Order: sequence, then C-alpha cells, then structure tokens
Amino acid sequence: FGPDSLMPTFRDIKDVTGASVQYPMIGDEDMTVAKLYGMIHPNASGNAKSRTAADNATVRNVFVIGPDKKIKMILTYPMSTGRNFNEILRVIDSLQLTASASVATPADWKQGDDVIILASVSDEAAKEKFPGGWKTLKPYLRMVPQPGK
Repeated sequence: FGPDSLMPTFRDIKDVTGASVQYPMIGDEDMTVAKLYGMIHPNASGNAKSRTAADNATVRNVFVIGPDKKIKMILTYPMSTGRNFNEILRVIDSLQLTASASVATPADWKQGDDVIILASVSDEAAKEKFPGGWKTLKPYLRMVPQPGK
C-alpha cells in the first residue's frame, strides 16, 4: 500500500527520522499477510484496529522483492528490535550486483569490497570476464575486485 492508505505511519516515520518512505508498505488491517507469513499466531482473531498493541505484537519482517516478483530476502526481527537499514541496503547492493555479474558476495561484504567469482564460471571464461586477474584462495574460491569499481 502506498502513502495514501498509511498516512499516519508514513508521517510518523518522517517525524521521527526525517526520512520520507519511498517504498511500498503493507497495511494489513485484517492480519491476512501476518498470518500467511507466520508473523502472528494463526488463530489470532479480529482486525488490527480492534486489537491492542500487545495483541498485535508481531515479528517484523522486511521483504525484498526483485523485479521478477520473487522474494529475494526476508529479514525477521522481534517487535522489540529495530531493523538494521545498513544491512538492508547492503543486501540490496549485493542483489543488484550479483544479478548482473558472475559473482557472489562474501559475508560482511560492502560496496567496493572484493567479490567471489561464481564456481560455475570456468577459469577460461573468468579470464574474459575479469581480465585484471583474481586471487585464488581455494580452487572454488576466487576473489576479484568488484566489477564496475
């Protein structure tokens, strides 16, 4: 749902953080989505407006959905823990990079760090894709500077 259907939520985020939400959010008033994705007990009844904040204590999920309409990532947090936007942005950077290059990103990768040449890319094909060479840590683990950097 866009800003019109969730105006108080969007205004609250802007008031508290100074940031405007530029992505879709789901206003799940009848708890359909929360039940489908295991964010609230499946026997929860009523709707979100008729329940208390304690009743609606769901786990918080962040979904990243790709252009192909498939879920690429789900981060699940308890209600008591804030989301890590740096991690969300890091994952989106990785998803965008790995969708267009024959690489994978290692744990804790950040923009500009070295990446891993996919094991499915032969050394001969890697020579064409990565003419600057790479560092072989194991036969299946070849590190290369991030393409495009």
